[in-house]
Amino acid sequence: MTQNFHCGRFVLNAERPLIMGIVNLGDDSFSGDGLHGNVEAAVAQARRFVDEGAHILDIGAESSRPGAAPVPVQQEIDRLLPVVEALRDCGTPLSIDTAKPEVMRVVLAAGADMINDINALRAPGALELVAASKAGVCLMHMQGEPGTMQDAPHYADIVTEVAEYLADRVAAAEVGGIPLNRIVVDPGFGFGKTLDHNIELLRRLGELVVPGLPLLVGMSRKSMLGLITGRAAHERVHAGVAAHMLAVERGARIVRVHDVAATRDALAILQAVEDY
Repeated sequence: MTQNFHCGRFVLNAERPLIMGIVNLGDDSFSGDGLHGNVEAAVAQARRFVDEGAHILDIGAESSRPGAAPVPVQQEIDRLLPVVEALRDCGTPLSIDTAKPEVMRVVLAAGADMINDINALRAPGALELVAASKAGVCLMHMQGEPGTMQDAPHYADIVTEVAEYLADRVAAAEVGGIPLNRIVVDPGFGFGKTLDHNIELLRRLGELVVPGLPLLVGMSRKSMLGLITGRAAHERVHAGVAAHMLAVERGARIVRVHDVAATRDALAILQAVEDY
């Protein structure tokens, strides 16, 4: 079934997998790719990602790694706004990775097409802000909050619990005025989850697929890959590509990655085999 994702000024066909390229303006990145608010470097990276095949650019200015310190609202805005303004006419949807309604308001007014919220629009006013716009939204599952989420995550059945949480947040968004064709969901690999939880989630990812509701997955350079391979964050390109291809085979329709070109090539091979 064709899945059209309405994302601000764009309508994306998610029948085939889409690549979301990560542009990190923060200074506390787990993956070592933080650009410390450097607008010129961020814009150059984003344009390179578009050339390499990114369908969406995901721009963030606050780390959500375990134990990360919050970034003040104004600092987050000051980092994001010039980049959004510089890329607004690049021809590719701009997603903003933020959980703060104050930031959402500013970037949506500046031309952002999507909000990628690890908090699934639970902050007061967030849902109403997105509903009043034309923006797409990603609703993610997280157990706890970034500062403490990895202390002792526990689930009776992780897949069932993640599915129920996402269903609840989708229902709340829909009741709040956000139509289903503007929503994608993310199971939140690494957000309040052990390695065993992450592997079980990937193994049974197909159980989270809801027809017409694109599933977004982000495992790029994450610690789960390091625990399996023994490699440092910047050395996890191949592991990330492998993990995301497994996710696509299980129904993921958007993959959020640091390594756009490598992911594009792997998807091209996968697609060629499926189309043959």
